[in-house]
Amino acid sequence: MTTQRNSGRRRQVAAAAAVVAALLSTAACGGGGSDDKSSAAGFDAANNKVANASDKKGGTLKFAGVQDADSWDTTRGYYGFAWNFMRYYSRQLVTSATEPGAKGTELVPDLATSKAKISADGKTYTYTLRDGITWEDGKPITSKDVKYGIERVWAQDVLSGGPVYLKDVLDPKGEYQGPYKDKDPEKLGLKAIETPDDKTIVFKLPSANSDFEEMLALTSASPVRQDKDTKSKYGLRPFSSGPYKFQSYAPNKSLKLVRNEEWKQSSDPVRKALPDVITVNWFTNADSMDNHLIAGDYDLDINQTGMSPQGRTKALKEHKGNLDNPVSGYIRYAVFPQIVKPFDNIHCRKAVLFGADHKSLQTARGGPVAGGDIGTNMLPPSVPGSEGQKYDPYGMAQNDGKPDLAKAKEELKACGKPNGFKTTIAVRNNKPVEVATAESLQASLKKVGIIADIDQYDGSQTTGIIGNPEVVKKKNYGIIIMGWGPDFPSVQGYGQPLWDSKYILSNGNNNYAMIKDKAIDGLFDDFVTELDDAKKEETATQINHKVMEGAYYLPFVFEKFVNWRSSELTNVYTTDAYSGQVDFASLGVKK
Repeated sequence: MTTQRNSGRRRQVAAAAAVVAALLSTAACGGGGSDDKSSAAGFDAANNKVANASDKKGGTLKFAGVQDADSWDTTRGYYGFAWNFMRYYSRQLVTSATEPGAKGTELVPDLATSKAKISADGKTYTYTLRDGITWEDGKPITSKDVKYGIERVWAQDVLSGGPVYLKDVLDPKGEYQGPYKDKDPEKLGLKAIETPDDKTIVFKLPSANSDFEEMLALTSASPVRQDKDTKSKYGLRPFSSGPYKFQSYAPNKSLKLVRNEEWKQSSDPVRKALPDVITVNWFTNADSMDNHLIAGDYDLDINQTGMSPQGRTKALKEHKGNLDNPVSGYIRYAVFPQIVKPFDNIHCRKAVLFGADHKSLQTARGGPVAGGDIGTNMLPPSVPGSEGQKYDPYGMAQNDGKPDLAKAKEELKACGKPNGFKTTIAVRNNKPVEVATAESLQASLKKVGIIADIDQYDGSQTTGIIGNPEVVKKKNYGIIIMGWGPDFPSVQGYGQPLWDSKYILSNGNNNYAMIKDKAIDGLFDDFVTELDDAKKEETATQINHKVMEGAYYLPFVFEKFVNWRSSELTNVYTTDAYSGQVDFASLGVKK
Protein backbone atom coordinates (compact mmCIF):
# COMPACT_ATOMS: atom_id res chain seq x y z
CA MET A 1 0.00 0.00 0.00
CA THR A 2 0.98 3.52 -0.24
CA THR A 3 1.78 5.04 3.10
CA GLN A 4 -1.40 4.89 5.11
CA ARG A 5 -2.17 5.36 8.74
CA ASN A 6 -1.18 2.63 11.24
CA SER A 7 -4.21 0.47 11.94
CA GLY A 8 -6.02 2.03 9.03
CA ARG A 9 -3.44 1.12 6.44
CA ARG A 10 -4.63 -1.46 3.96
CA ARG A 11 -2.40 -4.10 2.50
CA GLN A 12 -1.49 -2.20 -0.62
CA VAL A 13 1.40 -2.43 -3.00
CA ALA A 14 3.29 0.81 -3.56
CA ALA A 15 4.48 -0.33 -6.98
CA ALA A 16 5.43 2.41 -9.42
CA ALA A 17 5.25 -0.11 -12.25
CA ALA A 18 2.43 -0.08 -14.74
CA VAL A 19 0.65 -2.86 -12.95
CA VAL A 20 -2.53 -2.20 -11.02
CA ALA A 21 -1.25 -2.33 -7.47
CA ALA A 22 -3.32 -3.52 -4.56
CA LEU A 23 -3.15 -6.53 -2.41
CA LEU A 24 -4.05 -8.36 0.67
CA SER A 25 -3.23 -10.97 3.00
CA THR A 26 -1.68 -14.32 3.89
CA ALA A 27 -2.34 -18.06 4.03
CA ALA A 28 -1.14 -21.55 4.75
CA CYS A 29 -0.87 -24.98 3.11
CA GLY A 30 -3.07 -27.62 1.62
CA GLY A 31 -3.52 -30.35 -0.91
CA GLY A 32 -3.15 -34.07 -0.90
CA GLY A 33 -3.70 -36.73 -3.51
CA SER A 34 -1.94 -37.73 -6.71
CA ASP A 35 0.07 -35.64 -9.15
CA ASP A 36 -1.71 -34.08 -12.13
CA LYS A 37 0.41 -34.62 -15.24
CA SER A 38 -1.55 -32.22 -17.46
CA SER A 39 0.31 -29.23 -18.94
CA ALA A 40 -2.21 -26.74 -17.52
CA ALA A 41 -5.08 -27.26 -15.09
CA GLY A 42 -7.47 -24.99 -17.01
CA PHE A 43 -8.78 -21.45 -16.78
CA ASP A 44 -9.79 -20.52 -13.23
CA ALA A 45 -8.86 -24.05 -12.06
CA ALA A 46 -7.32 -22.69 -8.84
CA ASN A 47 -9.91 -20.00 -8.15
CA ASN A 48 -11.34 -21.03 -4.75
CA LYS A 49 -10.48 -24.69 -5.41
CA VAL A 50 -7.32 -26.83 -5.43
CA ALA A 51 -5.56 -27.39 -8.75
CA ASN A 52 -2.95 -30.15 -9.14
CA ALA A 53 -3.21 -31.57 -5.62
CA SER A 54 -0.06 -33.38 -4.50
CA ASP A 55 1.99 -34.15 -1.37
CA LYS A 56 5.22 -34.50 -3.36
CA LYS A 57 8.21 -32.83 -1.67
CA GLY A 58 11.33 -31.35 -3.26
CA GLY A 59 12.30 -28.97 -6.04
CA THR A 60 12.56 -25.19 -6.28
CA LEU A 61 9.54 -22.89 -6.19
CA LYS A 62 10.34 -19.81 -8.28
CA PHE A 63 8.55 -16.50 -7.73
CA ALA A 64 8.90 -13.39 -9.89
CA GLY A 65 7.78 -9.86 -9.04
CA VAL A 66 8.02 -6.16 -9.85
CA GLN A 67 7.69 -4.97 -6.25
CA ASP A 68 9.77 -5.95 -3.23
CA ALA A 69 8.16 -5.99 0.21
CA ASP A 70 7.88 -2.78 2.20
CA SER A 71 9.70 -4.85 4.84
CA TRP A 72 10.27 -8.54 5.54
CA ASP A 73 10.17 -7.71 9.26
CA THR A 74 6.95 -9.33 10.54
CA THR A 75 6.23 -6.22 12.64
CA ARG A 76 6.74 -3.69 9.85
CA GLY A 77 5.43 -5.35 6.70
CA TYR A 78 2.04 -4.22 5.38
CA TYR A 79 1.95 -5.50 1.80
CA GLY A 80 -0.45 -8.38 1.33
CA PHE A 81 1.94 -10.55 -0.65
CA ALA A 82 4.55 -10.02 2.09
CA TRP A 83 2.14 -11.22 4.78
CA ASN A 84 1.46 -14.25 2.60
CA PHE A 85 5.16 -15.01 2.06
CA MET A 86 6.11 -14.41 5.72
CA ARG A 87 4.26 -17.58 6.64
CA TYR A 88 7.25 -19.49 5.23
CA TYR A 89 9.49 -18.23 8.05
CA SER A 90 7.10 -17.03 10.75
CA ARG A 91 4.29 -18.58 12.77
CA GLN A 92 1.47 -17.15 14.84
CA LEU A 93 -0.69 -18.42 17.72
CA VAL A 94 -3.55 -18.87 15.25
CA THR A 95 -3.78 -18.51 11.50
CA SER A 96 -6.21 -18.86 8.60
CA ALA A 97 -7.39 -22.33 7.62
CA THR A 98 -5.58 -24.01 4.73
CA GLU A 99 -8.72 -24.22 2.63
CA PRO A 100 -9.71 -22.63 -0.66
CA GLY A 101 -12.51 -20.10 -0.95
CA ALA A 102 -14.73 -19.06 1.95
CA LYS A 103 -13.51 -21.89 4.22
CA GLY A 104 -10.11 -20.23 4.36
CA THR A 105 -11.51 -17.40 6.47
CA GLU A 106 -11.81 -19.72 9.48
CA LEU A 107 -9.05 -19.46 12.09
CA VAL A 108 -7.12 -22.56 13.20
CA PRO A 109 -4.41 -23.13 15.85
CA ASP A 110 -0.79 -22.67 14.75
CA LEU A 111 1.77 -22.22 17.55
CA ALA A 112 -1.05 -22.75 20.06
CA THR A 113 -2.64 -26.10 20.87
CA SER A 114 -6.11 -24.66 20.29
CA LYS A 115 -7.91 -21.43 19.64
CA ALA A 116 -8.20 -19.09 22.62
CA LYS A 117 -10.00 -19.88 25.82
CA ILE A 118 -12.03 -16.68 26.13
CA SER A 119 -13.54 -15.38 29.35
CA ALA A 120 -17.28 -14.74 29.57
CA ASP A 121 -16.77 -10.97 29.39
CA GLY A 122 -14.67 -11.30 26.21
CA LYS A 123 -11.65 -9.58 27.78
CA THR A 124 -9.27 -12.45 28.62
CA TYR A 125 -7.72 -14.75 25.99
CA THR A 126 -5.55 -17.69 27.11
CA TYR A 127 -3.35 -19.90 24.92
CA THR A 128 -1.10 -22.89 25.55
CA LEU A 129 1.85 -23.40 23.19
CA ARG A 130 2.49 -26.69 21.38
CA ASP A 131 5.34 -29.04 22.15
CA GLY A 132 8.22 -29.15 19.66
CA ILE A 133 8.01 -25.60 18.33
CA THR A 134 11.54 -24.29 17.77
CA TRP A 135 13.60 -21.48 16.33
CA GLU A 136 15.98 -22.11 13.45
CA ASP A 137 18.82 -22.77 15.93
CA GLY A 138 16.77 -25.45 17.70
CA LYS A 139 15.87 -23.46 20.83
CA PRO A 140 12.21 -23.75 21.91
CA ILE A 141 9.80 -20.93 21.09
CA THR A 142 8.40 -19.63 24.38
CA SER A 143 5.46 -17.50 25.44
CA LYS A 144 7.96 -14.72 26.20
CA ASP A 145 9.11 -14.80 22.56
CA VAL A 146 5.50 -14.33 21.43
CA LYS A 147 5.00 -11.47 23.90
CA TYR A 148 8.24 -9.77 22.86
CA GLY A 149 7.34 -10.06 19.18
CA ILE A 150 4.00 -8.38 19.82
CA GLU A 151 5.59 -5.68 22.01
CA ARG A 152 7.70 -4.58 19.03
CA VAL A 153 4.49 -3.11 17.55
CA TRP A 154 4.78 -0.39 20.22
CA ALA A 155 8.21 0.69 18.91
CA GLN A 156 6.73 2.84 16.16
CA ASP A 157 9.65 5.28 16.31
CA VAL A 158 11.96 2.47 15.16
CA LEU A 159 9.64 -0.08 13.51
CA SER A 160 6.99 2.02 11.77
CA GLY A 161 4.92 0.86 8.83
CA GLY A 162 3.00 -2.20 9.99
CA PRO A 163 -0.52 -2.64 11.42
CA VAL A 164 -1.07 -1.46 15.01
CA TYR A 165 -4.39 -3.10 15.82
CA LEU A 166 -2.81 -4.93 18.76
CA LYS A 167 -1.41 -1.70 20.17
CA ASP A 168 -4.78 0.06 19.83
CA VAL A 169 -6.70 -2.77 21.49
CA LEU A 170 -4.27 -3.81 24.25
CA ASP A 171 -3.05 -0.33 25.18
CA PRO A 172 -5.62 2.25 24.01
CA LYS A 173 -4.16 4.95 26.25
CA GLY A 174 -0.64 4.46 24.86
CA GLU A 175 0.94 3.90 28.26
CA TYR A 176 3.55 1.31 27.23
CA GLN A 177 6.70 2.68 25.56
CA GLY A 178 7.76 -0.43 23.66
CA PRO A 179 10.55 -2.96 24.36
CA TYR A 180 13.42 -0.66 23.35
CA LYS A 181 12.46 1.85 26.08
CA ASP A 182 11.20 -0.79 28.51
CA LYS A 183 12.80 -0.61 31.98
CA ASP A 184 11.76 -4.17 32.80
CA PRO A 185 14.94 -6.35 33.00
CA GLU A 186 13.52 -8.78 30.41
CA LYS A 187 11.98 -6.00 28.30
CA LEU A 188 8.56 -7.58 28.87
CA GLY A 189 6.81 -4.76 30.72
CA LEU A 190 3.54 -4.68 28.78
CA LYS A 191 0.99 -5.47 31.49
CA ALA A 192 -1.81 -6.48 29.09
CA ILE A 193 0.09 -9.70 28.20
CA GLU A 194 1.04 -12.20 30.90
CA THR A 195 3.42 -15.18 30.57
CA PRO A 196 3.01 -17.26 33.76
CA ASP A 197 5.23 -19.95 32.27
CA ASP A 198 6.99 -20.72 28.97
CA LYS A 199 3.94 -22.54 27.59
CA THR A 200 1.17 -20.13 28.61
CA ILE A 201 0.29 -16.66 27.31
CA VAL A 202 -2.65 -14.59 28.54
CA PHE A 203 -4.03 -11.43 26.92
CA LYS A 204 -6.05 -9.05 29.10
CA LEU A 205 -7.99 -6.54 27.03
CA PRO A 206 -9.15 -3.27 28.66
CA SER A 207 -12.33 -3.59 26.54
CA ALA A 208 -13.69 -6.59 24.65
CA ASN A 209 -13.05 -6.74 20.91
CA SER A 210 -14.68 -9.57 18.98
CA ASP A 211 -12.00 -9.46 16.23
CA PHE A 212 -9.05 -9.76 18.63
CA GLU A 213 -8.17 -13.29 17.53
CA GLU A 214 -8.16 -12.10 13.89
CA MET A 215 -5.54 -9.54 14.94
CA LEU A 216 -3.43 -12.30 16.51
CA ALA A 217 -3.48 -14.10 13.15
CA LEU A 218 -1.66 -11.18 11.50
CA THR A 219 2.09 -11.56 11.05
CA SER A 220 2.64 -8.63 13.43
CA ALA A 221 1.80 -11.13 16.21
CA SER A 222 4.70 -13.42 15.23
CA PRO A 223 7.26 -14.32 17.92
CA VAL A 224 10.61 -12.55 17.83
CA ARG A 225 13.50 -13.65 20.03
CA GLN A 226 15.04 -10.76 21.90
CA ASP A 227 18.66 -11.85 21.40
CA LYS A 228 18.06 -12.05 17.62
CA ASP A 229 16.26 -8.71 17.31
CA THR A 230 18.36 -6.41 15.12
CA LYS A 231 15.68 -3.70 15.38
CA SER A 232 15.45 -1.62 12.17
CA LYS A 233 17.66 -4.13 10.31
CA TYR A 234 15.57 -7.20 11.24
CA GLY A 235 13.78 -7.21 7.89
CA LEU A 236 17.08 -7.93 6.13
CA ARG A 237 17.45 -11.26 7.94
CA PRO A 238 14.49 -12.34 10.12
CA PHE A 239 15.12 -15.27 12.47
CA SER A 240 12.88 -18.15 11.46
CA SER A 241 10.14 -19.84 13.50
CA GLY A 242 8.73 -21.53 10.37
CA PRO A 243 9.75 -24.26 7.91
CA TYR A 244 12.12 -22.05 5.88
CA LYS A 245 14.91 -19.60 6.68
CA PHE A 246 16.70 -16.82 4.81
CA GLN A 247 19.81 -17.88 2.91
CA SER A 248 20.34 -14.67 0.96
CA TYR A 249 18.55 -11.39 0.26
CA ALA A 250 19.43 -8.50 -2.06
CA PRO A 251 16.68 -5.85 -1.78
CA ASN A 252 14.79 -5.25 -5.03
CA LYS A 253 16.82 -8.00 -6.71
CA SER A 254 16.50 -11.46 -5.18
CA LEU A 255 15.58 -13.53 -2.12
CA LYS A 256 16.34 -17.19 -1.40
CA LEU A 257 14.85 -19.36 1.34
CA VAL A 258 16.07 -22.84 2.25
CA ARG A 259 14.69 -25.42 4.63
CA ASN A 260 14.86 -24.75 8.36
CA GLU A 261 16.13 -28.16 9.46
CA GLU A 262 14.99 -27.54 13.06
CA TRP A 263 11.31 -27.18 12.03
CA LYS A 264 9.23 -30.27 12.76
CA GLN A 265 6.18 -31.22 10.72
CA SER A 266 4.71 -32.81 13.86
CA SER A 267 4.62 -29.36 15.52
CA ASP A 268 2.94 -27.62 12.58
CA PRO A 269 -0.56 -28.64 11.45
CA VAL A 270 -0.69 -25.84 8.90
CA ARG A 271 2.36 -25.92 6.63
CA LYS A 272 3.44 -28.94 4.58
CA ALA A 273 6.68 -27.27 3.42
CA LEU A 274 6.83 -29.08 0.08
CA PRO A 275 9.60 -27.28 -1.90
CA ASP A 276 13.26 -27.63 -0.85
CA VAL A 277 14.13 -24.11 -2.01
CA ILE A 278 12.07 -20.95 -2.58
CA THR A 279 13.45 -18.11 -4.72
CA VAL A 280 12.19 -14.66 -5.68
CA ASN A 281 13.57 -12.50 -8.49
CA TRP A 282 12.39 -8.93 -8.99
CA PHE A 283 12.05 -7.21 -12.37
CA THR A 284 11.93 -3.50 -13.17
CA ASN A 285 9.52 -4.06 -16.03
CA ALA A 286 6.14 -5.83 -15.73
CA ASP A 287 6.01 -6.86 -19.41
CA SER A 288 9.44 -8.50 -19.13
CA MET A 289 8.35 -10.38 -16.01
CA ASP A 290 5.17 -11.61 -17.70
CA ASN A 291 7.16 -12.85 -20.70
CA HIS A 292 9.38 -14.86 -18.34
CA LEU A 293 6.31 -16.32 -16.59
CA ILE A 294 4.78 -17.33 -19.92
CA ALA A 295 8.11 -18.87 -21.03
CA GLY A 296 8.11 -21.08 -17.92
CA ASP A 297 11.13 -19.46 -16.25
CA TYR A 298 9.11 -18.71 -13.11
CA ASP A 299 6.06 -20.23 -11.43
CA LEU A 300 4.07 -17.36 -9.95
CA ASP A 301 3.90 -13.57 -9.60
CA ILE A 302 4.61 -12.87 -5.92
CA ASN A 303 2.72 -9.56 -6.06
CA GLN A 304 -0.55 -11.22 -7.13
CA THR A 305 -1.88 -7.99 -8.66
CA GLY A 306 -2.63 -9.23 -12.16
CA MET A 307 -0.66 -9.41 -15.38
CA SER A 308 0.21 -6.29 -17.38
CA PRO A 309 -2.18 -5.51 -20.28
CA GLN A 310 0.36 -6.82 -22.82
CA GLY A 311 1.11 -10.02 -20.91
CA ARG A 312 -2.56 -10.58 -20.13
CA THR A 313 -3.57 -10.28 -23.79
CA LYS A 314 -0.93 -12.81 -24.86
CA ALA A 315 -1.73 -15.23 -22.03
CA LEU A 316 -5.50 -15.11 -22.59
CA LYS A 317 -4.94 -15.88 -26.27
CA GLU A 318 -2.26 -18.57 -26.00
CA HIS A 319 -2.22 -19.91 -22.43
CA LYS A 320 -5.68 -19.42 -20.96
CA GLY A 321 -5.42 -22.71 -19.05
CA ASN A 322 -2.64 -21.20 -16.92
CA LEU A 323 -4.75 -18.26 -15.74
CA ASP A 324 -6.97 -17.61 -12.73
CA ASN A 325 -9.44 -14.75 -12.40
CA PRO A 326 -10.03 -14.23 -8.66
CA VAL A 327 -11.91 -11.43 -6.93
CA SER A 328 -9.20 -9.44 -5.15
CA GLY A 329 -11.16 -8.31 -2.10
CA TYR A 330 -10.49 -4.70 -3.03
CA ILE A 331 -13.06 -2.11 -3.98
CA ARG A 332 -11.84 0.63 -6.32
CA TYR A 333 -13.74 3.87 -5.85
CA ALA A 334 -14.02 7.65 -5.81
CA VAL A 335 -14.59 9.35 -2.46
CA PHE A 336 -15.96 12.86 -1.82
CA PRO A 337 -14.37 14.90 1.02
CA GLN A 338 -17.14 16.87 2.70
CA ILE A 339 -14.67 19.64 3.61
CA VAL A 340 -14.49 20.56 -0.10
CA LYS A 341 -17.50 22.46 -1.43
CA PRO A 342 -19.99 21.64 -2.84
CA PHE A 343 -19.49 18.06 -1.59
CA ASP A 344 -20.70 19.10 1.84
CA ASN A 345 -24.12 18.83 0.18
CA ILE A 346 -25.44 15.27 -0.22
CA HIS A 347 -27.32 16.17 -3.40
CA CYS A 348 -24.10 17.32 -5.10
CA ARG A 349 -22.54 13.99 -4.14
CA LYS A 350 -25.54 12.09 -5.51
CA ALA A 351 -25.29 14.04 -8.77
CA VAL A 352 -21.87 12.44 -9.32
CA LEU A 353 -23.20 8.97 -8.47
CA PHE A 354 -26.01 9.25 -11.03
CA GLY A 355 -23.91 11.11 -13.62
CA ALA A 356 -21.08 8.58 -13.70
CA ASP A 357 -20.89 6.06 -16.54
CA HIS A 358 -20.32 2.86 -14.58
CA LYS A 359 -19.68 0.72 -17.67
CA SER A 360 -17.00 3.14 -18.85
CA LEU A 361 -15.40 3.13 -15.39
CA GLN A 362 -15.38 -0.68 -15.42
CA THR A 363 -13.75 -0.63 -18.87
CA ALA A 364 -11.09 1.80 -17.66
CA ARG A 365 -10.27 -0.59 -14.82
CA GLY A 366 -9.75 -3.43 -17.32
CA GLY A 367 -13.26 -4.67 -18.10
CA PRO A 368 -15.27 -7.41 -16.37
CA VAL A 369 -12.41 -9.97 -16.47
CA ALA A 370 -9.34 -7.89 -15.59
CA GLY A 371 -11.18 -5.07 -13.80
CA GLY A 372 -14.05 -6.71 -11.97
CA ASP A 373 -17.82 -6.54 -11.61
CA ILE A 374 -19.39 -3.09 -11.48
CA GLY A 375 -19.26 -1.89 -7.88
CA THR A 376 -22.60 -1.07 -6.30
CA ASN A 377 -21.71 -0.54 -2.62
CA MET A 378 -18.72 -0.33 -0.30
CA LEU A 379 -18.48 -3.74 1.42
CA PRO A 380 -16.24 -6.27 -0.40
CA PRO A 381 -17.71 -9.70 -1.20
CA SER A 382 -15.13 -11.38 1.10
CA VAL A 383 -16.32 -9.50 4.21
CA PRO A 384 -19.15 -11.08 6.26
CA GLY A 385 -22.26 -8.94 5.93
CA SER A 386 -21.61 -8.13 2.26
CA GLU A 387 -24.56 -8.43 -0.12
CA GLY A 388 -22.45 -8.05 -3.27
CA GLN A 389 -24.20 -6.57 -6.29
CA LYS A 390 -27.61 -7.42 -4.78
CA TYR A 391 -27.36 -4.21 -2.79
CA ASP A 392 -27.40 -1.52 -5.47
CA PRO A 393 -29.11 1.56 -3.95
CA TYR A 394 -28.22 3.88 -6.86
CA GLY A 395 -28.81 1.40 -9.71
CA MET A 396 -25.15 1.42 -10.71
CA ALA A 397 -25.17 -2.07 -12.25
CA GLN A 398 -28.57 -1.61 -13.88
CA ASN A 399 -29.18 -0.58 -17.51
CA ASP A 400 -25.71 -1.92 -18.45
CA GLY A 401 -24.07 0.59 -16.12
CA LYS A 402 -25.18 3.63 -18.11
CA PRO A 403 -25.49 6.98 -16.30
CA ASP A 404 -28.89 8.28 -15.22
CA LEU A 405 -28.59 11.81 -16.56
CA ALA A 406 -32.12 12.83 -15.57
CA LYS A 407 -31.56 11.94 -11.92
CA ALA A 408 -28.13 13.59 -11.98
CA LYS A 409 -29.69 16.86 -13.14
CA GLU A 410 -32.43 16.55 -10.50
CA GLU A 411 -29.78 16.21 -7.81
CA LEU A 412 -27.83 19.19 -9.20
CA LYS A 413 -30.99 21.27 -8.94
CA ALA A 414 -31.60 20.03 -5.38
CA CYS A 415 -28.05 21.01 -4.34
CA GLY A 416 -28.44 24.52 -5.77
CA LYS A 417 -26.14 23.92 -8.75
CA PRO A 418 -28.59 23.41 -11.65
CA ASN A 419 -25.92 24.26 -14.23
CA GLY A 420 -23.27 22.09 -12.61
CA PHE A 421 -20.05 23.06 -10.85
CA LYS A 422 -16.26 22.79 -11.01
CA THR A 423 -14.06 20.47 -8.94
CA THR A 424 -10.76 18.58 -9.02
CA ILE A 425 -10.13 14.83 -9.19
CA ALA A 426 -7.02 13.72 -7.26
CA VAL A 427 -5.25 10.64 -8.61
CA ARG A 428 -1.86 9.01 -7.98
CA ASN A 429 0.62 9.58 -10.81
CA ASN A 430 2.12 6.09 -10.51
CA LYS A 431 -1.15 4.22 -11.12
CA PRO A 432 -1.96 4.30 -14.86
CA VAL A 433 -5.26 2.47 -14.38
CA GLU A 434 -6.35 5.04 -11.78
CA VAL A 435 -5.51 7.86 -14.21
CA ALA A 436 -7.60 6.13 -16.89
CA THR A 437 -10.45 5.83 -14.40
CA ALA A 438 -10.23 9.54 -13.57
CA GLU A 439 -10.38 10.40 -17.28
CA SER A 440 -13.47 8.22 -17.71
CA LEU A 441 -15.21 9.91 -14.78
CA GLN A 442 -14.20 13.35 -16.06
CA ALA A 443 -15.77 12.66 -19.47
CA SER A 444 -19.09 11.37 -18.12
CA LEU A 445 -19.52 14.17 -15.55
CA LYS A 446 -18.95 16.82 -18.21
CA LYS A 447 -22.24 15.73 -19.83
CA VAL A 448 -24.20 16.92 -16.80
CA GLY A 449 -22.24 20.14 -16.35
CA ILE A 450 -19.74 18.99 -13.70
CA ILE A 451 -16.33 20.14 -14.89
CA ALA A 452 -13.54 18.19 -13.21
CA ASP A 453 -9.85 18.93 -13.60
CA ILE A 454 -7.48 16.02 -12.95
CA ASP A 455 -4.49 16.54 -10.65
CA GLN A 456 -1.92 13.73 -10.71
CA TYR A 457 -0.07 13.96 -7.40
CA ASP A 458 3.06 12.08 -6.32
CA GLY A 459 1.80 8.58 -5.51
CA SER A 460 4.68 7.98 -3.09
CA GLN A 461 3.47 10.92 -0.97
CA THR A 462 -0.11 9.75 -0.44
CA THR A 463 -0.07 10.12 3.35
CA GLY A 464 0.93 13.78 3.32
CA ILE A 465 -1.28 14.78 0.38
CA ILE A 466 -4.70 13.12 0.30
CA GLY A 467 -4.03 11.92 3.86
CA ASN A 468 -3.86 15.55 5.03
CA PRO A 469 -7.32 17.17 5.18
CA GLU A 470 -5.82 20.69 5.04
CA VAL A 471 -4.00 19.87 1.79
CA VAL A 472 -7.15 18.26 0.37
CA LYS A 473 -9.13 21.42 1.10
CA LYS A 474 -6.41 23.75 -0.21
CA LYS A 475 -6.10 21.83 -3.48
CA ASN A 476 -9.90 21.63 -3.91
CA TYR A 477 -9.80 17.83 -4.14
CA GLY A 478 -13.56 17.22 -4.32
CA ILE A 479 -13.05 13.71 -5.73
CA ILE A 480 -10.26 11.34 -4.68
CA ILE A 481 -9.58 8.09 -6.59
CA MET A 482 -8.53 5.28 -4.27
CA GLY A 483 -8.94 1.60 -3.38
CA TRP A 484 -9.20 -0.40 -0.18
CA GLY A 485 -9.13 -4.02 0.95
CA PRO A 486 -9.52 -5.80 4.29
CA ASP A 487 -6.64 -6.45 6.68
CA PHE A 488 -8.78 -9.27 8.00
CA PRO A 489 -12.25 -10.36 6.90
CA SER A 490 -14.53 -8.16 9.00
CA VAL A 491 -16.06 -4.71 8.72
CA GLN A 492 -13.64 -3.60 11.47
CA GLY A 493 -10.68 -4.89 9.46
CA TYR A 494 -11.96 -3.08 6.38
CA GLY A 495 -14.24 -0.14 7.05
CA GLN A 496 -13.49 1.34 10.45
CA PRO A 497 -10.49 3.43 9.32
CA LEU A 498 -12.59 4.72 6.41
CA TRP A 499 -15.86 5.55 8.16
CA ASP A 500 -15.43 5.89 11.94
CA SER A 501 -15.01 9.53 13.00
CA LYS A 502 -12.32 8.70 15.57
CA TYR A 503 -10.03 7.68 12.70
CA ILE A 504 -10.01 11.20 11.21
CA LEU A 505 -6.38 12.38 11.46
CA SER A 506 -4.48 15.54 10.54
CA ASN A 507 -1.96 13.42 8.63
CA GLY A 508 -2.13 9.85 7.37
CA ASN A 509 -5.94 10.14 7.34
CA ASN A 510 -7.95 7.47 5.54
CA ASN A 511 -11.44 8.78 6.36
CA TYR A 512 -11.15 10.92 3.24
CA ALA A 513 -14.89 11.62 3.19
CA MET A 514 -14.53 13.11 6.70
CA ILE A 515 -17.54 11.09 7.86
CA LYS A 516 -18.77 12.15 11.30
CA ASP A 517 -21.95 10.13 11.69
CA LYS A 518 -23.00 9.18 15.22
CA ALA A 519 -25.08 6.29 13.88
CA ILE A 520 -22.08 4.78 12.05
CA ASP A 521 -19.78 5.34 15.05
CA GLY A 522 -22.35 3.68 17.30
CA LEU A 523 -22.66 0.67 15.00
CA PHE A 524 -18.88 0.18 15.08
CA ASP A 525 -18.97 0.37 18.88
CA ASP A 526 -21.64 -2.34 18.85
CA PHE A 527 -19.69 -4.47 16.37
CA VAL A 528 -16.41 -4.68 18.30
CA THR A 529 -18.11 -5.92 21.48
CA GLU A 530 -20.57 -8.31 19.78
CA LEU A 531 -19.55 -11.98 20.06
CA ASP A 532 -22.38 -13.50 18.02
CA ASP A 533 -21.30 -13.96 14.37
CA ALA A 534 -24.80 -13.58 12.94
CA LYS A 535 -25.32 -10.29 14.77
CA LYS A 536 -21.88 -9.08 13.64
CA GLU A 537 -22.86 -9.74 10.01
CA GLU A 538 -26.12 -7.88 10.50
CA THR A 539 -24.27 -4.89 11.97
CA ALA A 540 -21.74 -4.90 9.11
CA THR A 541 -24.61 -4.81 6.62
CA GLN A 542 -26.18 -1.88 8.49
CA ILE A 543 -22.89 0.05 8.47
CA ASN A 544 -22.54 -0.44 4.71
CA HIS A 545 -26.12 0.78 4.17
CA LYS A 546 -25.49 3.91 6.27
CA VAL A 547 -22.34 4.68 4.29
CA MET A 548 -24.12 4.29 0.96
CA GLU A 549 -27.13 6.32 2.12
CA GLY A 550 -24.71 9.17 2.82
CA ALA A 551 -23.48 9.08 -0.80
CA TYR A 552 -19.86 9.50 0.31
CA TYR A 553 -18.46 7.05 -2.25
CA LEU A 554 -18.75 6.08 -5.89
CA PRO A 555 -17.61 2.42 -6.10
CA PHE A 556 -16.11 1.49 -9.49
CA VAL A 557 -15.54 -2.26 -9.31
CA PHE A 558 -15.39 -5.25 -7.02
CA GLU A 559 -11.87 -5.81 -8.27
CA LYS A 560 -10.67 -8.92 -10.11
CA PHE A 561 -7.25 -9.93 -11.40
CA VAL A 562 -5.91 -12.16 -14.15
CA ASN A 563 -3.00 -14.04 -12.53
CA TRP A 564 -0.52 -16.52 -14.01
CA ARG A 565 -0.19 -20.06 -12.62
CA SER A 566 2.68 -22.28 -13.82
CA SER A 567 1.88 -25.81 -15.00
CA GLU A 568 4.64 -26.97 -12.62
CA LEU A 569 2.79 -25.83 -9.49
CA THR A 570 0.90 -28.19 -7.20
CA ASN A 571 -1.61 -27.41 -4.44
CA VAL A 572 -2.61 -24.12 -6.04
CA TYR A 573 -5.72 -22.36 -4.75
CA THR A 574 -7.02 -18.91 -3.89
CA THR A 575 -8.77 -18.16 -0.64
CA ASP A 576 -11.24 -15.54 0.57
CA ALA A 577 -9.18 -15.06 3.73
CA TYR A 578 -6.44 -13.46 1.69
CA SER A 579 -8.37 -11.49 -0.87
CA GLY A 580 -7.99 -13.76 -3.85
CA GLN A 581 -4.26 -14.40 -3.55
CA VAL A 582 -2.85 -17.88 -4.06
CA ASP A 583 -2.02 -19.45 -0.70
CA PHE A 584 1.79 -19.43 -0.97
CA ALA A 585 2.55 -21.73 1.94
CA SER A 586 0.52 -24.54 0.35
CA LEU A 587 2.45 -24.63 -2.89
CA GLY A 588 4.60 -27.44 -4.23
CA VAL A 589 6.28 -28.11 -7.57
CA LYS A 590 6.16 -31.19 -9.79
CA LYS A 591 9.88 -31.38 -10.60
